[in-house]
Amino acid sequence: MVKAFIFDVDGTLADTERHGHRVAFNQAFEQFGLDWYWSEETYGELLAVTGGKERMRHYVETHQKPEQDREDLAALIKQLHQKKTENYVELLNKNAIPLRPGIDRLLNEARESGIRLAIATTTTPDNVTALLENALGRESLDWFDEIGAGDIVPNKKPAPDIYQHVLQNLGLNADECIAFEDSINGIRASKGARLRTIITYNGYTEHDDFTGAELVLDVIGDEGHPSRVMQQTWHQDYLTVDAIQRILPGNS
Repeated sequence: MVKAFIFDVDGTLADTERHGHRVAFNQAFEQFGLDWYWSEETYGELLAVTGGKERMRHYVETHQKPEQDREDLAALIKQLHQKKTENYVELLNKNAIPLRPGIDRLLNEARESGIRLAIATTTTPDNVTALLENALGRESLDWFDEIGAGDIVPNKKPAPDIYQHVLQNLGLNADECIAFEDSINGIRASKGARLRTIITYNGYTEHDDFTGAELVLDVIGDEGHPSRVMQQTWHQDYLTVDAIQRILPGNS
């Protein structure tokens, strides 16, 4: 039986990319007097690169920005990322980014069922804390036995490092856990760590290749917001702990 659920954050727990991180990046660019601007289309392309600092460097290099020749580019990117994080947390504090449908319910169902919770993400710890505190309350930080975030591992997704780190700290094997992801880089990371994976895609990732996923849905879902399934046969209105235990190989 499943002993732990391991969640990605951006795009999985909340639809943070389009109206959260992208907005916060653009605010930081303006605050630093840069002419950089990430439209929704541009940001969708940049999501192929994991990590905010890595994303900015890729943008500078591929869009021939004059800043690419600055000797202090690494320092500039670090400062921009810090300011972007401050902007993002401010957006969260204004309750501008709600959890995706069904997340709150599934987290509580898991806790009631004795399933441990963990997070494996490339976003910063500050971003994770702000999202959880604003969406679920400060006490929700204690719901998670392990929060693996940011630069805690050398290689970010699609490398499996963050999932391997979380599994090690949980003291569990991959076959005892389920990962929840939303993107191709996410499932590459989770499957690289040999984790069974459930996908809830979003507007940026609905056309990604999710080969190997146990289930692909648009949302976890609730009574008022049913799930729509992609690829697999599905006979429920939304995803529950019992349904997860039944659909996984070897658990029926």
